Amino acid sequence: MSAETLAAIAVALGAGWASGLNAYAAVLVLGAAERLGLVNLPHDLQVLASPWVLGVAALLFALNFLADKIPYVDSVNDALQTFVRIPAGFLLAYGAAGGLSPEVAAVAGLLGGTLAAGTHIAKTGSRALINTSPEPFSNIAASLTEDAAVIGGLALAIAHPITFLCLLAAFVALLVWLLPKLIRLALVPIRRMTGRQPKS
Repeated sequence: MSAETLAAIAVALGAGWASGLNAYAAVLVLGAAERLGLVNLPHDLQVLASPWVLGVAALLFALNFLADKIPYVDSVNDALQTFVRIPAGFLLAYGAAGGLSPEVAAVAGLLGGTLAAGTHIAKTGSRALINTSPEPFSNIAASLTEDAAVIGGLALAIAHPITFLCLLAAFVALLVWLLPKLIRLALVPIRRMTGRQPKS
């Protein structure tokens, strides 16, 4: 496998993984990297470097940034973001691998959407646990850590694809182990809204 192919796969999977945490930040990082010449995105994703796309992504990132810092508002926001993060993970991964082959792009899209779903569930479940604490500082710290992870993770995928893919494999293994607990935690806000209590 060539270095270019490996780099494209790392960016594709990184985009899917990052979208599950913050799709707007993923668009901003990829668009800014393309604009600065740090990465050469396939033709279909070069639109991310457009000032209009970056501007809208920055505005949505700012709104999400604020909502993500407020206890319980962040859980409602996470529920709504389900309809953004997972499709974004698929589309960004598909587009990032589009320069390889249609088959690889399709597989990358499926993996990107799956990674986005996994990180989204992890985020939503951990936030439901954090919201049991009355103070807001843990929410703020968690949100800032997630934003930093998106920026740092995508930067690592661009600069050191092999290292990123190794860390991503470790993350996936951990996520598979934690998934049942995370799903239960992610459903806590829905149970509260419907008045249903989890079975003991």
